[in-house]
Amino acid sequence: MAGLHVSAYLRRLDLVDPGPPSVTALRALHAAQVERVAYEALDVQLGRLTSIDPYESAARIAAGRGGYCYHLNGAFALLLRALGYEVTWRRAGVQARRAAEPPGPALANHLALTVRGLPAEDCPSGVWLVDAGLGDGLHQPLPLREGEYVQGPFRFRLRRSDVAPGGWRLDHDPSGAFTGMDFGMRPARVEDFLERHQHLSTSPESGYVRTCTVMRRDAGGADVLTGCVLRRVGDAADHRRVLESKREWYAVLGDVFGLRLTDLDDADRETLWARVRRADEVWATGRRSSATPAEPEK
Repeated sequence: MAGLHVSAYLRRLDLVDPGPPSVTALRALHAAQVERVAYEALDVQLGRLTSIDPYESAARIAAGRGGYCYHLNGAFALLLRALGYEVTWRRAGVQARRAAEPPGPALANHLALTVRGLPAEDCPSGVWLVDAGLGDGLHQPLPLREGEYVQGPFRFRLRRSDVAPGGWRLDHDPSGAFTGMDFGMRPARVEDFLERHQHLSTSPESGYVRTCTVMRRDAGGADVLTGCVLRRVGDAADHRRVLESKREWYAVLGDVFGLRLTDLDDADRETLWARVRRADEVWATGRRSSATPAEPEK
């Protein structure tokens, strides 16, 4: 298996040399990751099961693609380790907006990260929650301590988890795409997520199969593409735009989300657009008029 090409990954993030591990560098790396690497599951819409091996995910990102949490955080952890950070994978569970109860980390529908060894005035323990795989979630890492944190238009809360003994709970802003995320403190590995990844990529019950969603976070808010509806959340005011043509849809993927999709041929592009358009027509019947940024239910 090929190793990690750190320079290629950093070029994708538009960073040259972040320097030795520090809180400042970690914040810059995290912000660059979520701003330049889109949260997306377009391969699922094409019926393709992708690898979540972190080396393959890193190569995917360096080549211009994004992914969802297993790809994004898996690759980001690999990059951070190569730069000298002490990173640990954590099993986590994202609670979707329509879920009455949090699923807890046993479901492993999410991969979260922690970084230790970086004490700061607001983080005496030196342990940070790092998560570049939550769509419209964190823009920068949070100190792993109880409290409320504001990043752009979103207010987050970190507290002890009710469903993960010894673990933590991140509550998202009420305007965000999901309710919250619980994670445990036992180290995890890629094998812990393979079964759920298979389900998320192939099951008719998976939100990634039912809905095409692409997100990109920045300091001012988030860009969210749900089917053929593009929304901007944050900044001065939310607004939305309906994309009526294939050309317009692919232009938005490239210009807004940085997804040029050079790995897809013309047949792939036609198949993907047709599927998104069909699903959007069904979805639009009942939901487009009140479209909100929505992470697919995991």
